[in-house]
Amino acid sequence: MARGIRGVDALETRCVVCGKSSPLIAKTMGACAECIRGRPEAVLPGLERIHAETRREFNLPAAPPRAGDGARCALCVNECLIAEGERGFCGPRTNARGKLVHLAGTAKKGILQWYFDPLPTNCCAARVCEGSHQHNSKNLAVFYGACTMNCLFCQNWQYRWMSTQGKGMSAVELAAVADSRTFCACYFGGDPTPQMPHALAVSRILARRGVRICWETNGSMSPKLLDRAVRLSLETGGCLKFDLKAHDENLHKALTGVTNTRTLDNFARAASYIPDRRDSPLLVGCTLLVPGYVDPKEVYSIARFISSLDSTIPYSLLGFHPDFRLHDLPRTSVRHAEEAEQAARDAGLTNVHIGNRHLLSRD
Repeated sequence: MARGIRGVDALETRCVVCGKSSPLIAKTMGACAECIRGRPEAVLPGLERIHAETRREFNLPAAPPRAGDGARCALCVNECLIAEGERGFCGPRTNARGKLVHLAGTAKKGILQWYFDPLPTNCCAARVCEGSHQHNSKNLAVFYGACTMNCLFCQNWQYRWMSTQGKGMSAVELAAVADSRTFCACYFGGDPTPQMPHALAVSRILARRGVRICWETNGSMSPKLLDRAVRLSLETGGCLKFDLKAHDENLHKALTGVTNTRTLDNFARAASYIPDRRDSPLLVGCTLLVPGYVDPKEVYSIARFISSLDSTIPYSLLGFHPDFRLHDLPRTSVRHAEEAEQAARDAGLTNVHIGNRHLLSRD
């Protein structure tokens, strides 16, 4: 037995590959980070089944469909080939009579929830953006009900209950809720990627009214859509916040069910726009410190990648709390966060920050 959160005895799980036991090995994962990174062939097939099971619970496709004669969706990295009558991985697209049909995520209909956050808010870029100085203004927060990944540690997993069968909101209707005190809009979820056409349509309306446009995303959208998002943020003074979940592709697949190749490519693509605006950060990196998995070694690799593009890109490290399928892990500890922060600095980044410290454990 090991000491866990608030000193409570925590059960240890044994890695199915190396046999090591630790309270930092999630029962759902069944393997330690080192074995996932070093012996993926022994781990990933089992985790693919776990991912499939978690998605069936919410009536979502078990994996990105690959019907040879299916309707092709090129919106994100999954590039689904959807058989007639089936849905794409993220949910809002289907195949009707051989044609791709959008159930949501168009200018006419977005599946979302929205609310106003008074500024400054808890955005992971708050410390580096102009919004942190706008004490009499507010942020339009748009929570989209779909995602292109299947994170077993998801902190906002409730988006899975949001159905494409609902009425939703058109881009015009959502833009209309913004008022004279709306300083910025931020799209998150879930993720904005599955409904980017809707978010872009809203953004074009808001941009004409002087509202700053920001994104919190896993970065898996098509490069063409990323370019449109970047340009809107450039024009309005907003920013893009990329959730860099892991650098090692095998670990990323284990945690999210999806490759990170598009995310890393798109982060580099977005970084190429940085010279177009130096007065305030355009691009921000964020990483959730999942105990036992997103360790200082992984953070070092992520930070080295970011630093290779621009060492001044702001990078935030966020505390994990046990949720969704990794509910048996402890919260991120202060020690974990501080070691990760030092690892990021050792990798060459100059603007590193530990966010949501109130979630960190002293254990």
